[in-house]
Amino acid sequence: MGVICDGFNEFPDVVRMQGRVMVQSKASEGFFCSMDFSRISLRPFKLSDVDEFLKWGGDDRVTRYLRWNTITSKEQALRYIEKVAMPHPWRRSICFDDRSIGYVSIKPESGDNKCRAYASYAVAAEYWGQGIVTVAMKMAMSRVFKEFPDLVRLEALVEVDNKGSQRVLEKVGFLKEGLLRKYGYCKGEIRDMFVYSFLATDQIL
Repeated sequence: MGVICDGFNEFPDVVRMQGRVMVQSKASEGFFCSMDFSRISLRPFKLSDVDEFLKWGGDDRVTRYLRWNTITSKEQALRYIEKVAMPHPWRRSICFDDRSIGYVSIKPESGDNKCRAYASYAVAAEYWGQGIVTVAMKMAMSRVFKEFPDLVRLEALVEVDNKGSQRVLEKVGFLKEGLLRKYGYCKGEIRDMFVYSFLATDQIL
């Protein structure tokens, strides 16, 4: 806020400032940086993503709320990409300049429940707080209802203390429906979860 306020002080006739969104991240070590969202894309995982995937998939901070455990070796990372990420019906790498920095997953159900799918996501810790997951989720939401014509409802389950993930969902238009007590098993514990939903008829924010 100080930078903006100083600008108004130095130019008293200015009533409006316009420009890129400025964000402050840990990666910038306290300095403000501008995120160019045109450099963000979603694509299927490739085996060549293994080194980048290991960087964030091997970070306990990133995997804290994920069902899968922290990746501990390049071999394990390669196996995960080959056996889990690539065969998945809709798991996309969040890429910055085509370099994998996270993922978005939309997992549709089958049979009579094919109207529903579950959303999950994560991004490398160095990119937290920069709006990247929000942009990636909007990209995913704009595609999956077209790619899965029977899909009516997206759901996301978020742990009660995962405030960052809750903010992402609310920013893109998900509705918090309620609390599921002792619902989700993660990292050896059964935890309370909030359930969020987004319908095909809802508006992406």
